[in-house]
Amino acid sequence: MKPEYRRIFQAVAAIPRGRVASYGQIAARAGLPGRARMVGKVLGYRSDGQELPWFRVLRADGRIAFAPGSRGYREQVERLRAEGVDVRNGRVPMQAFGLDHDLDRELWGMPD
Repeated sequence: MKPEYRRIFQAVAAIPRGRVASYGQIAARAGLPGRARMVGKVLGYRSDGQELPWFRVLRADGRIAFAPGSRGYREQVERLRAEGVDVRNGRVPMQAFGLDHDLDRELWGMPD
């Protein structure tokens, strides 16, 4: 496995339950800034037996990347909701469920 792929998988695996991240955030955390499309491509390569919270990765605006109504879309919505993530019309409010939500609160004392 390429080292870049391993870093992407590690960054995705580090997303806590009930939180989401954008493809761009994962790329940056993997040391690949500007490579958001690569993250999407690599997530498509994961083996079926590999346990990875791929469903926690969204577009930068919080939208699910799968076509609405598709099997992948429905599965992602179900998995996110099972973790308490608010999904409405295929979108997650990143300010409430994104990785930076906790960081902002910790650094600046912002209320929920």
